[in-house]
Amino acid sequence: IMCEHPHVYTLGRSGKEKNMLLNDDQLKAIQATLFHIDRGGDITYHGPGQITGYPVFDLDTWKLGLKQYIDRLEETIIRFLAIYGIKGERLAGATGVWIDPDVPGKARKICAIGVKSSRFVTMHGFALNINTNLDYFSLINPCGFKDKGVTSLEKELGAEQDFEVAKACLHSLFIEMFPE
Repeated sequence: IMCEHPHVYTLGRSGKEKNMLLNDDQLKAIQATLFHIDRGGDITYHGPGQITGYPVFDLDTWKLGLKQYIDRLEETIIRFLAIYGIKGERLAGATGVWIDPDVPGKARKICAIGVKSSRFVTMHGFALNINTNLDYFSLINPCGFKDKGVTSLEKELGAEQDFEVAKACLHSLFIEMFPE
C-alpha cells in the first residue's frame, strides 16, 4: 500500500516525546496531528509529496527475519534512488536510507523506515521524500537526530519530480525485490 498522508507526525514505541518540538496548540495551528504508534523508531513526519509505503508481507514466504527484511527495504530504496542518479546509503546504527552518511554536517535522510511484525506479517513501513515540504521536519528531531538533516528527491535534483512516475517506479522495484 502506497499513499500520501495529510500533515501528521508519528512517534514510535521507543520514541522520545522531547523530539516533538511543538505543543498541542502549535500542532493545531499548522493543521498537523501527532500519533503514538507501535512501530519501531522515533518520531517522523508524513505529508503531501511523500510516498508512505505499508508493505504487508509474510516474512516466512522469503525466509527473512525482521533485520533482513529491513535491509531489503533499504536496498529497494537505494536502487530507486540510483535510477535518479543519487547514491543512497545505509548509516550504521540508523535505519533508513541516507545521502552522504559519513560526511560530518552533510548526512541527510531521504527515507525513514519503521516496521513491526507479528507472526512474521509486517506492519508499518517507510516514508520516502519525493516533493515533501521539508520545513515540517524542522519542528521535530527527525528519528531522534539533532545533528543530521532530511532531504527529498526534489531538493537533491533541484526540481519537482513527477510523483506518479516515482510511485510507479518504486512499485516495480518492490515487485522485483519481493517476487511472489
